[in-house]
Amino acid sequence: MRFHYEEIGIATAKNFAIYDITEKVQSAIETSGIMNGIVILSSKHTTCAVCVNENEERLLEDIRLFFLNLAPPGSGYLHNDLHLRKNIPPDEPENAHAHIIAMMLGNSESLSVHDGMLMLGNYQSVLFIELDGPRNRYVSMMINGSI
Repeated sequence: MRFHYEEIGIATAKNFAIYDITEKVQSAIETSGIMNGIVILSSKHTTCAVCVNENEERLLEDIRLFFLNLAPPGSGYLHNDLHLRKNIPPDEPENAHAHIIAMMLGNSESLSVHDGMLMLGNYQSVLFIELDGPRNRYVSMMINGSI
């Protein structure tokens, strides 16, 4: 059994944006030399998400609009009452909506690796979703399996 850890860095450009990281995940699998096993992906941030879905421009916009309508920014969230909170960082934004959306989408995925390839369906991609950018973000990857 072999274990390989790697991080993907993503410099996000927008407040809510979706990035296809499938090729970066596949590259890490190839670097690891693992042929059969599992890759576990986790966002290292509470206002980002990792998921598998179709990378189609109009669908991604539908996803963005759906979640912003479900949890709109500036809707009077208690978390955004920064003056009432203790020990907050000096750069703390009003981002309760981003935390809520991240909880709905999830921050991790576990995916199969077979014959050195990430096992995805024809229309599936690994997506990283920024909900409170722009920022520098990271996804951790643990690849376990046999060589």
